[in-house]
Amino acid sequence: MRAVQKAELQVPLRPEERDRGSCASLALLDRELRSRAAGRPRPPRGRWGRGALGVPRGSRLMFGLGSVSVQVVESCVAAAGYSVGEFAALVFAGALGFAEALYAVKVRAEAMQKASEAVPSGMLSVIGRREANYKFACLEARKHCESLGIENPVCQISNYLFPDSRVIAGHLQALEFLQENARKYYFTRTKMLPVSGAFHTRLMEPAVEPLAEVLKSIEIQKPLVCVYSNVDGKKYMHSKHIQKLLVKQVVSPVLWEQTMHSVYERKQGAEFPYTYEVGPGKQLGAILKKCNLKAWKQYNHVDALEDEEAAET
Repeated sequence: MRAVQKAELQVPLRPEERDRGSCASLALLDRELRSRAAGRPRPPRGRWGRGALGVPRGSRLMFGLGSVSVQVVESCVAAAGYSVGEFAALVFAGALGFAEALYAVKVRAEAMQKASEAVPSGMLSVIGRREANYKFACLEARKHCESLGIENPVCQISNYLFPDSRVIAGHLQALEFLQENARKYYFTRTKMLPVSGAFHTRLMEPAVEPLAEVLKSIEIQKPLVCVYSNVDGKKYMHSKHIQKLLVKQVVSPVLWEQTMHSVYERKQGAEFPYTYEVGPGKQLGAILKKCNLKAWKQYNHVDALEDEEAAET
């Protein structure tokens, strides 16, 4: 689904762990971790993570960590995923099964697409000066929509990326108003995102029930490593907590900037962990650099799709 934002996984690791060797995909690693946690023998190694589920190459949950060692992955101390990438982080942490997570993502995507088609809406990436008041700008954009006869208009911050960068989502008329009045609100750059709806706003409420029903039918376990929620930037505590917040995330802003502060908060002088971003592109690394330069210096990127293609040639 074009409209759902890119899934990525951000994985901080202990400083003493070095990148060496190779490992299977995280789908297989997920099974191994859960088997070890339950005292069961490991499943046989092989291509299960890449082929048996019949998942298309472009799936955002296919992680081929060919260049990262098992020791590095097993030393992970925390994980976080951006928007739909939160499912990926939970699979990595052993809280969700790979196939079940894919099914939940499918239902989520279809429900969000259906909600998007009901109202002309979108998302606007904004970089502002320090004087920018995003909430006030959204308020005036909603008033503008009301003057056009739109009832209960939506215009709100949907994603907190890094200082002075936000994504605003809502009715298209509101976003057009903000673009036209960018200078008034101290916005230095605005860009419409290539998505079909106002994700992480109340315009996605029709998608809540379908996802909630699916998550009720899926076995969710306590994560084996800390996973941080987009909803509040805090660690998931237990399976019911995961179920509740994954649903709430659909209609709530992604607090990614706040999450980065939670993940990397430490005493002065303490070493920062190694961080691996898994997935195509390095957007989360760029955001991390803006949020915490010292943490970014230990950042590495693993392109899952490139690893997958290399393994098949």
